[in-house]
This record gives sequence, C-alpha cells and structure tokens, in this order.
Amino acid sequence: MSLLTLENVTIKFGGLVAVDNVSFHVGKGEVFALVGPNGAGKSTLFNLVSRFYDPVSGDIRFKDSSILRMRPDQVPSLGIARTFQNIELFEQSTVLQNLLVGRHRHAGVGGFAQAFFTPSVRRAERAHRRVVEEVIDFLDLQPYRDKYIAGLPYGIRKVVELARALATEPELLLLDEPASGLSLEETQEMIFWIEDIKKHMGITVIMVEHDMKLVSAVSDRVLALADGRELAIGTPSQVQSHPDVIRAYLGTSGIDGDAGDAGAAGRG
Repeated sequence: MSLLTLENVTIKFGGLVAVDNVSFHVGKGEVFALVGPNGAGKSTLFNLVSRFYDPVSGDIRFKDSSILRMRPDQVPSLGIARTFQNIELFEQSTVLQNLLVGRHRHAGVGGFAQAFFTPSVRRAERAHRRVVEEVIDFLDLQPYRDKYIAGLPYGIRKVVELARALATEPELLLLDEPASGLSLEETQEMIFWIEDIKKHMGITVIMVEHDMKLVSAVSDRVLALADGRELAIGTPSQVQSHPDVIRAYLGTSGIDGDAGDAGAAGRG
C-alpha cells in the first residue's frame, strides 16, 4: 500500500526548474531515501510535501487523497512530521517542554475546558506526558529531560528534534539530513534509531541524506536526483552502481559511503 505518492510534480522558482516532472511512491513501513548533489531538489520535495511550496503541476497524495489544498499547519494533523536541516527548537525551553509542543495536534479539548483545567483536560495532559516520556526513554534522553535546549550540544539537539517529531505519533516521518554534523558514533546511533522507528513503531520514513553508509544501512529504496530530475530509483546497491548517479555527483569513484563521499555529494 502506498502511503505517499508524488505524480509528475514540477516546481519552478522564476526561470529555474527546481523539480522537474518527478514521480515516486513510498510504501507503508518503508524507509525511502532521497540522495543527490547540491541543488538536486531533495529538500524542495520535502517542502512540497510539507506544503511550504505549491507545485506548478502534478499531484501529491497521502493515503490516496490529494494534499495540495492543505496549509502547512494542517499537515501534521494528517500524521506527517518532519525534522529540518537547521535545527528548529525552542532554545529557552526544556527538552520535555519541546516534546510537549509536538503533542499539539492531539490537543482535542476546547479553550473553556483548558481555562478551567477540567477532568478531561487533566486526562489529556497525563496521556500527552505518557507519550512524551516513552519517546524520551526510546531515544535515551532521560539525562537531558529537564535541561534547556540552549545548553545542549549539537548532537543532542538533533536527537531532541527527532524526539519532538516522534511525539506527534506520525505515520510518515520526514528526516532532513538526520546525520548532518554528527560524529561517527552519533551517526551509528541514528542508524539504530531509524531501524527501530521502522521496526518497533511501524513508522514510514523518508529521508534526505548525504551519508551513504547511513543510507545503505537503513533504506529499502533510494531515489537519486540531479538538477531536479530522477536519475535512478531502486535498492541502495542498485542506485550506488548506476552510471548516471556516479557521473552526477561522485565522478568515477562510485558511492562507497565514507565521510569524504558524503561531503562530495554536497548539499541540496
């Protein structure tokens, strides 16, 4: 069953075609990766799905229903969550408080009930905290639970942003460069978490990533892009060995997945 489908999607910025007639589908329970050099259109595709951009043609469907009429603030209500290349957290709030923000789409009580803190509000608050505490345990964030974001190292902030996305209880999780800026040890932990997110939480994952070791370790399928167009789609090994992919952004060296290759891939 396809959870997300993009069909002949095109978007232009002035005279620049950022995404050119791209089509793909992502099956429920799949880890799907978008790879390619700088300016390939990967993050633009994320912004289209998040409804920050409108395509000039084509359709985007979630569970077979078009989402093109939806506003960005309505997308989380569908069960779609995402992280960003640049970490977007409330720095003067604690880890716990940031994760509780992720429960906003599950609020489900009116302003009157909240104002008087009725029994239904108290029950909802307990349920939200239970979910958040489960995410904190899942990602080993207990030591940072009550610490302010501003005082945390970069690697922990990346994990907190992932945690906040998981706190929304999504069906589809968009990870925008989850390993960017992480150490080798932190990247290995990210591999374990993505595998567990799929296996134990049953969440479908689409990620933009330049670390090909991570892509190869966790992805079921990979879509390689260049200049907004599809180059190849298939398993990680099929895409890594595709001659058009090799020519597009790694010369003749192939995609071996080390840190140097990740850097050569560029950003976009």
